[in-house]
Amino acid sequence: MASKTGTLYIGITDNLERRISEHKNKLIPGFTSKYNISRLMYYEVFGRVEDAIAAEKKLKGWSRQKKMELIRTINPITKDLAEGLNLEMFR
Repeated sequence: MASKTGTLYIGITDNLERRISEHKNKLIPGFTSKYNISRLMYYEVFGRVEDAIAAEKKLKGWSRQKKMELIRTINPITKDLAEGLNLEMFR
């Protein structure tokens, strides 16, 4: 997730639709609401929560540049992927 100004946030969820809504509506106080983190820039789907946690930890250790390079692999124009995303597939 990212703000319009480019602040990045990395996290995991078991319900992408709910989590996007929480970010967009600032329902959870903290970093994401403070910095207006509301745009889905990148996502991966994992079969096991342990794999998602390991990926999250790995990405959080990366430089901003490396994170942006990863985002651009699936989102070259850095648009909000939540717009037009079929969230049914994540339920």
